[in-house]
Amino acid sequence: MSKYETITVEKRDKVAILTINRPDKLNALSSKVHIEGVAALDDLRKDDSVRVLIITGAGEKSFIAGADISEFEGKTPVTQRATFHEKTLFNSIDTFPKPVIAMVNGFCLGGGNELALACDIRIASENARFSQPEINLGIIPGGGGTQRLTRLIGEGRSMEIVLTGDMIDAETALRFGLVNHVYPADELESKTLELAEKIAEKAPIALQLAKEAVKFASRSNLDEGLRREVDLFAICFSTEDKQEGVSAFLEKRRPVFKGK
Repeated sequence: MSKYETITVEKRDKVAILTINRPDKLNALSSKVHIEGVAALDDLRKDDSVRVLIITGAGEKSFIAGADISEFEGKTPVTQRATFHEKTLFNSIDTFPKPVIAMVNGFCLGGGNELALACDIRIASENARFSQPEINLGIIPGGGGTQRLTRLIGEGRSMEIVLTGDMIDAETALRFGLVNHVYPADELESKTLELAEKIAEKAPIALQLAKEAVKFASRSNLDEGLRREVDLFAICFSTEDKQEGVSAFLEKRRPVFKGK
């Protein structure tokens, strides 16, 4: 029996799949989803057998159709601000040290899009739809939708999405750079797993340091970024995996990385 009520966690060799499991609510992000998701990520963070994480939504209609709006009733500015300054699922994903792939299998709206934006790579099915519709409720995105989206696709496109609340389809999201790949719905899982498994074969420490370096690039100036890159590059030379990688290259064989 699962210890979670709103999510499931499955492990397939070196890849873990975290599924938001509220299909009757189109996988809307309730406060319980945030609490359970953060707890699951804390466990997966410490699990050395997991090298890559995939996040998706249950059912065929929706990845995550936004926040659970019913929970907005009665919220005050103080309580809402406190909630989003706490350890949200968005921030737990953003700071998760291992690569995270969003497998977007349907509606990816509001908080759902913000959750996908917190992931490192986004792969969508052809029927996926994306938006930040908060403006239609008289509010703005509060889980990173104005910040991560702008850094990813640029100010002009981000401004239009946030100010209109309009939905865009998967091909438009691909053209904008919001997603990395688009596949037919019946190929989405196999293609996502294929990429996850490919990444999971790389050196775990190098994966984490590479992720840190790339994320730092959008949050610093070039000089700071280059200094951080050199420091992280040098750290790789202290690992057994670096020696294994070099030896395997010289011996013309596949490396076997152990995360040491």
